[in-house]
Formats: sequence, structure tokens, C-alpha cells
Amino acid sequence: MLPCANPSPFFSWQFSAVPKLPSQPPKTKIVAVLNGKGGVGKTTTAVNLAAVYAESSQVLLIDTDPQGSATWWTQRKTNSLKFQVQSGTNVQKIKDLRTANQQNLIVVDTPPGLESEILQAVIPVVDYLVLPTPPAPMEIAVLIETVRTLVKPSGIAHRVLLTRVDPRSLREALDAQNTLMELGIPAFHAFVRSYKAHERSALEGQPITQWKGKYSKEAKADYCRVVDEIKRDWES
Repeated sequence: MLPCANPSPFFSWQFSAVPKLPSQPPKTKIVAVLNGKGGVGKTTTAVNLAAVYAESSQVLLIDTDPQGSATWWTQRKTNSLKFQVQSGTNVQKIKDLRTANQQNLIVVDTPPGLESEILQAVIPVVDYLVLPTPPAPMEIAVLIETVRTLVKPSGIAHRVLLTRVDPRSLREALDAQNTLMELGIPAFHAFVRSYKAHERSALEGQPITQWKGKYSKEAKADYCRVVDEIKRDWES
């Protein structure tokens, strides 16, 4: 059982169902974290989802972003990590991800830029897409277009994850979730609140699951709730 908290109590409504997953998913599941924009919490999401999953599963994090942010973050204290990290900018190796690896789960941090050759290679091999975005209206508008033009046509199960949410004011996040619900775009009930813990854990080369500073427990709990929702999607 994953060491995650209960789903967020803030939300009781039902969002649109995600596309059905295969009744017998492959042994190795692949989750990609995708957004065409930078600065939305994509790498933070990828690293911390990998870390939460790694508390109960064998996990590989693939850094396909040429900027190498996930690699920079994690390789300074690799020996303390509970998951493996690899750079993955070779298109052919990306296409062979499932057959070349034996982990229970692969998390892929994707590059910005929807026309990227790497991203085009990633999408056909994944089972689930996590789409992080801050709740600001302009950010949501850009992501909605990405969902319409790229994500929905792929037929891959997906949810939007609101990131960098001000923990002192939930109104913007609630409005964003309402907008997504009205458009039939699946979203996580949980969201990731904005804490300095995320920046400080990255600077110290640790995922939020291992960092021990202020608000680390709250920051970890947000990602645990996200993992719980993905787990329920796999089982549905």
C-alpha cells in the first residue's frame, strides 16, 4: 500500500471520467509529465511523483528534457534516492522504453515545446499523462488548447494537476477546476500547494519525500494524494 494521505477534503464533486485504461495494463507502467510551457512545476512533479511511488515500487525516472533539470536535481545525491534516474534524449531508446526496462513504473519528465521530436516519441509509449499547470487563467487557457490539440487525440488517460497553488487562497484553484470540469477535461481533485520546501529540497538534491525542512510533510502529502488518484485510475 502506498504511504499516502487520504484525498483532499476540499473537493466533493465528480470530474469527467478519464479515458478507459486497458483492462490488463502492461507490467511496466509509464507515466509522463507534460506541458508545452516551462516554469509550471513539471520537473518538480516528475521527481516527486517518482519519489512517492518509489516508497512501494521499483521506479525509473527518465529525464528527456535537454535542459536536464531532473538530472541536475537528483544526481548530486544519487546514493540516497530510492529510484533510478537516467537521461533519455535518444529518440530510439525512448521508443523502446517499455521493452528495455523492468521497473514497475517509469516516470518521464518531458521537454517544453509541443513540436519536440523527443515529445513526439514519448507520447505513443506512455500509459498516463499528468499535465501540471498553475491555476492562473492564462496558464489554464494555454493548457486547455494543448489538451484539445495534442492530448485528447492521443486517447491516452490524463488529468490536469494544478501546481503552485497559494495555500492561503484556494479561490483561483477552485475556479480553475470548475472551468476544467465544465469543459469536460479531467483534473486531479488534489493540487500541489506552493511551498518554499519545493525549491529548497531541489537545491539540496532531494525529493520532497526525503527533505526534512519546514512544510515538508504538507508538500509530500500533496503528491501522495496525486499518486492515490492515479492508483485509483489504474484500478478502474
